[in-house]
Amino acid sequence: MPWYAWLITAIAFLSIIGGLLILRDTAHRIELTVEQRKRVEERNAEMDARDAENVEKR
Repeated sequence: MPWYAWLITAIAFLSIIGGLLILRDTAHRIELTVEQRKRVEERNAEMDARDAENVEKR
């Protein structure tokens, strides 16, 4: 492979790694109240039940 192909490959690889590192550094944890967590758990249980029904129907 010519040198410029290696250069393009290295730039692409480093830009992907850099983007992931920036994304990790700027991510913030979302604090939920007890009520919000309960609603999320209820929705997840409801969706799991729907998924189980859909699998059984197939």
